[in-house]
Amino acid sequence: MFNEKKLTEIEQSQKTWQDKLDKSLAKFPERQKFAVKSLYTPLDNAKSDYLAEVGLPGEFPFTRGIQQGMYRTKLWTMRQYSGMASAEESNQRYKYLLAQGQTGLSVAFDLPTQIGYDSDHPLAQGEVGKVGVAIDSLADMEALFDGISIEKVSTSMTINGPAAVLLAMYVAVGEKQGAKPEALSGTIQNDILKEYIARGTYIFPPQPSMRLITDTFAYCSQNIPKWNVISVGAYHIREAGATAVQEVAFAFANAIAYIDAALKVGLNIDDFAPNISWIFTADLDLFEEVAKFRAARRLWAGIMKERYGATKPKSQMLRFHVHTAGSVLTAQQPDNNIARITWQALAAILGGTQSLATCAKDEAISLPTEDSARLALRTQQLLAYESGAAKTVDPLAGSYYVEQLTDRIEQQAKEYIAKIDSLGGAAIAIEKGYMQAEMSVCAYAYQREIENNERIVVGVNKFVNDDEVQSGDYLKVDPVAGEKQRQRLSELKAKRDNDRVAKTLAALRQAANGTENLMPYLIDAVKTYATLGEICGVLREVFGEYKANLEV
Repeated sequence: MFNEKKLTEIEQSQKTWQDKLDKSLAKFPERQKFAVKSLYTPLDNAKSDYLAEVGLPGEFPFTRGIQQGMYRTKLWTMRQYSGMASAEESNQRYKYLLAQGQTGLSVAFDLPTQIGYDSDHPLAQGEVGKVGVAIDSLADMEALFDGISIEKVSTSMTINGPAAVLLAMYVAVGEKQGAKPEALSGTIQNDILKEYIARGTYIFPPQPSMRLITDTFAYCSQNIPKWNVISVGAYHIREAGATAVQEVAFAFANAIAYIDAALKVGLNIDDFAPNISWIFTADLDLFEEVAKFRAARRLWAGIMKERYGATKPKSQMLRFHVHTAGSVLTAQQPDNNIARITWQALAAILGGTQSLATCAKDEAISLPTEDSARLALRTQQLLAYESGAAKTVDPLAGSYYVEQLTDRIEQQAKEYIAKIDSLGGAAIAIEKGYMQAEMSVCAYAYQREIENNERIVVGVNKFVNDDEVQSGDYLKVDPVAGEKQRQRLSELKAKRDNDRVAKTLAALRQAANGTENLMPYLIDAVKTYATLGEICGVLREVFGEYKANLEV
């Protein structure tokens, strides 16, 4: 970007400046040991090829964004991750947030739903409706979207092990509302590999899990073309202790495994790649987070074009949702979380996200109250309409610091991906415990920094109010919610056509033992009001259950 003469002048001037800085530091040392330099100049980006590495928005390698106009034409989709207790209570929250200006839905499911158990299963005891909504059958899904036209709103569903079953229910709800599958838009998370390394809500072993995923890829590409078939979960990897580089690298390694599996069963890369989406976190380091998003876009575009030969621009675009980091919120002085959430959301916007969910200030303590959920949504609206952050595309481009960070994150992520390739791919790396070990080391170091006061967390290890008393209006799920849900399930089983249920489950079992795409069988089963637990029970019989290697 600069000629040799100018770079030499800058280098000489910087040496003079460094001498002055060194003398100053002899008197006033830096506050701590920083991982970045004190100054970045054109010397840090001297070898950059602007059009090849940075380029223009909406053009390969998409470093500056996937659309030409970005937020000048359309703001990001504003979602709030929400769901609690019964489908009816969650439905009321969704209607409230939509009335407050939310533009998309993001469904949180309770733990029994996430691992494919009905609310009356013994393992569900005490967990029904606690961290999300309980969905046992199509009847619950109908109640969840009662009065909400799913043809007009995009819905993201955070579900992995039984993702195909929940998608089948969503398609069935659409049919009952008169919406054709091709009109539905939204996302299922459907990323099982990160469950083995980061969250733990898996059901089946990796191989049949990958079959369910590729079945959804194939079915959606033919029948629900606007549906995002997977939301690769970088977010959960970061929240489990990974660094920004690991967040990108490990999620990309998982995505490579999904693509390889899809290609292996005969799918065409440009048929399904445009419907791969992502979820990243926005953590606390503002500039590192912005650079992470820019680096990820460029790295993914290169992987798709050079590794897989994808030719459609949409196949090369990294389209992502961002959820602000919940793991860094504190129960101490929870109002401080409003500020943390605001600059995390700003990082996502400056990094060019397509969709954003902001945590609520009380999420380190409980599920969000209606008031705190509204405030979290208002945070996005303030940033969108008052901050000026959405006025121009990729406004931090050209910052010597941000461009250098972008280059560094991309390069280090490439090195991780090469290492995972050398191990045999993500699935084998997970079996070997490689990713888990790398993350554990970083998570331990991060916690030690806090405990040693090398990393300041306001209200936790500095600026602590000793006399502070936790108070406030925190949301508590009705303890009888589980009993109500079990009663509702019992009534459903008594009044449905159980012969039809048995026939569709038998057909599903036969298909699972073969090689047919399972999605049509799942849709048939949910339409008879076969429950999530019954359907997953059939698949458990055929596929078995995954048991974690506790030696890892």
